[in-house]
Amino acid sequence: MEQLKALDHEVNELVDYMFGPRDSRVRGWFLLDSYLPTFFLTVTYLLSIWLGTEYMKNRPAFSLRGHLLIYNLGITLLSLYMLVELILSTWEGSYNLQCQNLHSAGEADVRVAKVLWWYYFSKVIEFMDTIFFVLRKKNSQITFLHVYHHATMFNIWWCVLNWIPCGQSFFGPTLNSFIHVLMYSYYGLSVIPSMRKYLWWKKYLTQAQLIQFLLTITHTLSAAVKPCGFPFGCLMFQSSYMTTLVILFINFYIKTYQKAPSRTDMKEVPSVTELKNGFHKDYLATANGLLTNKKAQ
Repeated sequence: MEQLKALDHEVNELVDYMFGPRDSRVRGWFLLDSYLPTFFLTVTYLLSIWLGTEYMKNRPAFSLRGHLLIYNLGITLLSLYMLVELILSTWEGSYNLQCQNLHSAGEADVRVAKVLWWYYFSKVIEFMDTIFFVLRKKNSQITFLHVYHHATMFNIWWCVLNWIPCGQSFFGPTLNSFIHVLMYSYYGLSVIPSMRKYLWWKKYLTQAQLIQFLLTITHTLSAAVKPCGFPFGCLMFQSSYMTTLVILFINFYIKTYQKAPSRTDMKEVPSVTELKNGFHKDYLATANGLLTNKKAQ
């Protein structure tokens, strides 16, 4: 125990040295004071993928239809809450759309930070996207893009909550919460066989996700063009990270929607298109979502 405390102290001293003083308004909030819980949860996530895949190799896949329905409904409602609360809190604080600093809005800044804590926490909940893949033996859907996005977002938002928990940080989560309301609603509806014939909007969700990334980059760089006191280094990091997602996503989009149909594709027209949580050939979103041309098991 003493060794763990010593490690915790050294790790937190290192991150404080790298990033400077933390925002005092979020001190004591669950999971924020120490980096180790976020780090260990991420390692557990990665190990679960590896060990779970090995464990399921010679075992039958789980269906999990009921679990998926409840899970998707829960994420949809959480995303809707974050979307509404972010709009209300930034409106209350008269946030500047082009550039908003960290301290000028008073209590509204704290209200924004509280919502963004839920946004950070939602990223560990979304690890279940991958766990469902493992349990259902959908190993081809556990792509680099899928794991990269899930693992990095949880860690990045730990840093955001500790150093820049409000101000300019509000924009990306607001857009992403809106997209997640649409996507997880889609995922939930796709679990119900009678609803699948109405789910014609998959490609538009893919396009909306890409637009989200581009708008977030534009909004982030706008604060660099007309500064308002928001940390410049954070703006550059966020722009760079989002650029990696855009590159990976465009690569996926071209392969998925622009590729010529194969002879097999032309001969076999699928009767049902079912949506699953996560990433695959018909990838809906960098965060999660995919379609398979198979009937539900």
